[in-house]
This record gives sequence, C-alpha cells and structure tokens, in this order.
Amino acid sequence: MNTCDFSPMKHKIEADIKEIIEQLEKSLNVLQKESNCLLGSFEEIKNRFVQVQSVAASFYMNCYLSEYTAKYEDISRCIQQLSLIRHGALLVIERSIAVDSFIQKGTLIRAELTPQLLATIFYPGNPLHDGAVLIRGNEIVSAANILPLTKQQVGEKKLGTRHRAALGLSEQCDAVILVVSEETGKISFTIDGSFYPISTSTI
Repeated sequence: MNTCDFSPMKHKIEADIKEIIEQLEKSLNVLQKESNCLLGSFEEIKNRFVQVQSVAASFYMNCYLSEYTAKYEDISRCIQQLSLIRHGALLVIERSIAVDSFIQKGTLIRAELTPQLLATIFYPGNPLHDGAVLIRGNEIVSAANILPLTKQQVGEKKLGTRHRAALGLSEQCDAVILVVSEETGKISFTIDGSFYPISTSTI
C-alpha cells in the first residue's frame, strides 16, 4: 500500500479514538467508586467504536484505491449515491494481481470511468446491473462479470450473493471489491478475505 495521508480524515479517526479512550477511563473510574450498572455505558462505547471503525474503513479504502486509480473519488461519490437510492452494486478494482483468471468475463465496456456511467450500469433493469464491474486503472473494463462465491460463513446472518461474490474474489487476489446492498443501502468493501463496513458520511 502506498503512504497516503488524507489528513482531515486521519485527524478525525485520531480524535474519535481518544474520545473512546476517555469514555473507557470514565467507566473504569465509575466501576471503582460506585455500584452503578455500566452496561448502558458499554453499549454506548460499543456503538461509538463501530462508527469509528466505519470511518477508518473509509479512510483505508481510499488509501488502497488511490495507488491504483486516480478515479477513487469518483468511485466514492458514485457508491454513496447508489447507497442513498438503494441500487445494488458490485465493483472490482484491480490492483497488482490481474483478476481475469478468477472471474467469468461479462460484457466488454472499455470506457473511461465516470460516476454517470457507473450509475447507468447499476440502474435496476439494466441487463448489466446484476454482475460486477471490473475497473482497471481509470477505465471500466467490463460489466456483468461473475465472481467466485465464498464458502465461508460470516457471522450468523446469511450473506447475499453480491457479498459472497465479493468475499470469494478477495480470497483469491488482492483486488478491492466494493458492495452496495440493495436491501439496506449499506456500503462495505472486501480485501484479503475480510469485510469492512464503510461510513457513507465520510467517503
């Protein structure tokens, strides 16, 4: 990974972590001095930590992408818009390992990446919207690609096809795969066989 420095976001993560540490220290002081129940405080800290993790995931996603495409801001804007209107999406951003041998190739596009083109591809009813878009550099190479599905179980909730496909490809190469859930609008990305939720307010 390149050394990236999106300073405002990095400073926000640092401030949020310090805030959580302060909350934990307060809880420890309460535990030592009083008999009050701390379960409510723990729940609040847990929720705050999930928020910070989501912001951090957004930061690192941009770090991972910025070395391989100058269009990472366009990608971020597009998935945020898709999230707001709950249009499902699956984007593969190729990095150092070519993904061609791991996917079932779809429809060749070979066009410069723009948010408008991505939004059109993932518009419900478009024949290309169900598969994955392959991005190489600043270009949309192809759409409607089929990715290998993971066999692993993630938590108690059953993963949808897009999420299983994203995880499956990330287990086999170093691509970053972005997923927008059609049901919830939530955004996540996979890398090295792991999922990370993304904060839509910071991408």
